[in-house]
Amino acid sequence: MLDTSGSLDAVVAHLRKLADAGFASAWVAQLFGYDALTLLAVGGREVPDIELGTAVVPTYPRHPLMLASQALTAQGACGGRLVLGIGLSHQVVIEGMFGYSYDRPARHMREYLSVLLPLLRGEQVSFQGETLKAMTLGPLDVKGVAPPPVLLAALAPTMLKLAGSLTDGTVTWMAGPATVAEHIVPSITRAAEVAGRGPPRVAVGLPVCITNARDEARERAGRTFVVYGQLPSYRAMLDREGAGGPQDVAIVGDEAEVVAQIGRIADGGATDFMGAPFGTPEERGRTSEVLGSLSRAETQA
Repeated sequence: MLDTSGSLDAVVAHLRKLADAGFASAWVAQLFGYDALTLLAVGGREVPDIELGTAVVPTYPRHPLMLASQALTAQGACGGRLVLGIGLSHQVVIEGMFGYSYDRPARHMREYLSVLLPLLRGEQVSFQGETLKAMTLGPLDVKGVAPPPVLLAALAPTMLKLAGSLTDGTVTWMAGPATVAEHIVPSITRAAEVAGRGPPRVAVGLPVCITNARDEARERAGRTFVVYGQLPSYRAMLDREGAGGPQDVAIVGDEAEVVAQIGRIADGGATDFMGAPFGTPEERGRTSEVLGSLSRAETQA
């Protein structure tokens, strides 16, 4: 994951460092700071040869026309290296912070994709749904830009079916290895096959810390990522995994142990791994070095 805690110049410098270290991709969340797509457009103009993904942009605050326009602009700016990850966010955010309705989230997402995907493909859209409308919109005048692949953040069965049948795959957070292998991958793959689509992309995100102080690192993970154990969608995945909290799905250990744990996720059918390093500066450095070496080895394989 791209470090967005510093200035814009610092973020671009970190992206350049990831590219130089051999990372195949860099991912950024849309939280309460930089705009993710603008950030990747800026970084992508300056740093070549690394895929750039959002993990993820919430749909409720942006009409699909605006998101399609933003995504195609960023795609053009970075030379066709964008992966557009989108998601519902959470009721506490959409209703409690933004003041929007979170009613019928699955219906909202299906209707959102009914508008977003054709616009990304350069088509005109006229759509009247139960949760949104788009009256004779497009085609968008963004020339010479191919549509980016779209990944839908999906954990529950309905969303996984939607992701597999309509999009290029899914991006997850706080889903442990057993959940990925026994729930995420089979569900989305089955939906893709029924829809006549190719194998879906499954990008799995988890906190990672290479350390010799395992207990301290897990305790830190529990504190740092505590909110994810309280949000219903993530809590359901932690319960499915048999995890008490984020500290139990965080990837923690020495170099060999971390490589083995990431290998287990790949063996479960994940196509991409998005490591979020945490810990002391030294631990973060060790973690990034190993993640980079794994990415280089995968690219060369």
